Amino acid sequence: MVNSHEKYIKRCLELAKNGFGTTYPNPMVGSVIVYENKIIGEGWHKKSGEAHAEVNAINSVKDKSLLSKSTIYVSLEPCSHFGKTPPCSDLIIEKQIPNIVIGTIDSNEKVSGKGIQKLREAGRNVVVGVLEKECQELNKRFFTYHNKKRPYIILKWAESGDGFIAPEKKEEHKPVWISNKFSRQLVHKWRSEEQAILVGTNTIFEDNPELTTRDWNGKNPVRVVLDRLGKINENYFVKDKSVKTIFITESENLSSHENIIYENAIFDIRLAEKICSILQKHSIQSIIIEGGKKTLDTFIDAGLWDEARVFKGTTLFSNGTKAPRLNGKYVEKKIKNDQLLTYYNHD
Repeated sequence: MVNSHEKYIKRCLELAKNGFGTTYPNPMVGSVIVYENKIIGEGWHKKSGEAHAEVNAINSVKDKSLLSKSTIYVSLEPCSHFGKTPPCSDLIIEKQIPNIVIGTIDSNEKVSGKGIQKLREAGRNVVVGVLEKECQELNKRFFTYHNKKRPYIILKWAESGDGFIAPEKKEEHKPVWISNKFSRQLVHKWRSEEQAILVGTNTIFEDNPELTTRDWNGKNPVRVVLDRLGKINENYFVKDKSVKTIFITESENLSSHENIIYENAIFDIRLAEKICSILQKHSIQSIIIEGGKKTLDTFIDAGLWDEARVFKGTTLFSNGTKAPRLNGKYVEKKIKNDQLLTYYNHD
């Protein structure tokens, strides 16, 4: 029986992945309904405010009379509270589905076991913890946000073949490309998948980046910019008001307006923690830290990161700004002539 449970939860996970990058602040969830070892309904959560996975799966069943003799599989505990949509646990009870198999408990305090309790109190057979690790890994951003009270943090930079992230001198205020065009497109895809992107003041002054998904069809992330002294003016792309942009500053005479939001923080040894608190306040579950070196080191030194994605190009600078250093194992992948090294900061 366990094997068949795993088979259907795996299918739930496959379905859930269709919502990658579009469900924030909700988790990705997939659901299937099985009658006599055949899938008769499937669904996944597509977007916050829209129907949840269980609702879509139930709606897809042609013969609703089979529901009272079926098993519903769901990768994450069905919700038990009224949010933008009614509770899924109530719908499962209403449709008289007798058996429920759940991948993992939802750690959001609004749910956290309450959905399971409601189903059991209604006399339903509930199995919990099938492929639990895989279900938690799928929603690592969601679980990090609710369990650690901070976003899932991805560090990202490109370094030259000899270990520099920037040359000693630059002719223009724009990026010096180290990685190839395929790597750059991949970075834009990543931006569409995460909720926010963060850079420091020097990166704005030196590169004037847009921090958008220009090379990929996807939603632009919230821009987060460290501007300690409030020096970044309207001449920079990050002040164009096209995307919600949060400036973290020590200056207290700056007022928020039209997609430009100011948050105050003292730039001391606890800066990384303070940034995490500000991001938590804005309900940001995941963020890419794109630099520069000082900003990356702020998070590395505090141990506040989950993943680091490092492109190593073939260009040589001989001197300039040294790339941050990480110890430990990494997974290596080739993107044409670039190396992509991915580190994981496991607790």
